[in-house]
Amino acid sequence: MRPKARGEGNDNEPVHEGASMSFRSVISTPRAALAVRLAATLALGWCGAAGTAAAAPESLLPAPAYVTLQSSNAVENIATGKVWGDLPGAHYDAASPDGTLLLVSSSTTPDVYLVATATGTKLATFDIGQTPQGVAIGPGGRWGLAVSAGTGTVAVIDLKTRKVARKIAVGKTPHNVRFAADGKRAYVTLQGGTGVAVLDMQTLAKTGEIPVPGIQGPHNLDVSADGHTLWVRDLAGHVAAVDLATGKELAVIKVGAGHAGIDVIPGGRYVFTGAIADHVVDVIDPQTFRVVKRIEVGQGPHGVRASRDGRWVYVGVTATNQIAVIDTHTLEVVRQIATNGKYPFWVSVAGNE
Repeated sequence: MRPKARGEGNDNEPVHEGASMSFRSVISTPRAALAVRLAATLALGWCGAAGTAAAAPESLLPAPAYVTLQSSNAVENIATGKVWGDLPGAHYDAASPDGTLLLVSSSTTPDVYLVATATGTKLATFDIGQTPQGVAIGPGGRWGLAVSAGTGTVAVIDLKTRKVARKIAVGKTPHNVRFAADGKRAYVTLQGGTGVAVLDMQTLAKTGEIPVPGIQGPHNLDVSADGHTLWVRDLAGHVAAVDLATGKELAVIKVGAGHAGIDVIPGGRYVFTGAIADHVVDVIDPQTFRVVKRIEVGQGPHGVRASRDGRWVYVGVTATNQIAVIDTHTLEVVRQIATNGKYPFWVSVAGNE
């Protein structure tokens, strides 16, 4: 039995503080099609809100979604159940805007892989330096970015020539990277510092840093679609919101324990973040900076990404080897999909990167 959450949150919101992290490995029986996998999860007793539990598989996945299976050295297409192996330490992934390419970083080698999503073929391998972390593909599909925490750099990958064009020194222990919606800038969390580096994608150079003093170890991040707000998840159960025009820190919000991914869902209605040392996903209202719902998903939720239409959120639950699917209308879990491998760490979605 998992420990129950306890504690108090900001104002009237509860905070889950002490849930210890379990890394049980649950090996699921492989299933070739999403329909079979969904039927199996329903048999386990999971059900959703009225009108949602019976949703057709294509309704849950309006665009392809991919999850890294870190302990299985693979990536899985969540819709089809197909698994692409030979990706040692598959860690972070990012889909191209047209959905044809996937960048995948390794947690065990200095490499980042370029994969064709039509076949799962590995098209190229890039040595970006020690300890690869987050990856991203720009809105135009020309540039890929890959973080090397060990060297304090971000590799700029030309996806047309399939070569590393440049390595940009960004600061101490960078962790993840996101493009602005117009592709002109990119933002890199500096886990070894207190801020976020800003990259100019025209000159391929670092132009400055945005301080985020209210959090501990800037970890993962996302940018609002209007480009006004930077959302930063830290290592210690906090999210910061920063006004990009002024650099002012607007709020620091207490969320679940540990670190995790964060996503401003398309349409901007909510911000979702996981909690790898906890068992909840927090839903933040970006207008009030309050946690409006805490959703139980199972132990160790990390990767969090919404469907491209903002209707569903997919969460990699690392300790149970499942993808929790959340309805963004009801804020309830409507499916738990068993993965065909171990430790589902990061989720990417074509059309929401």
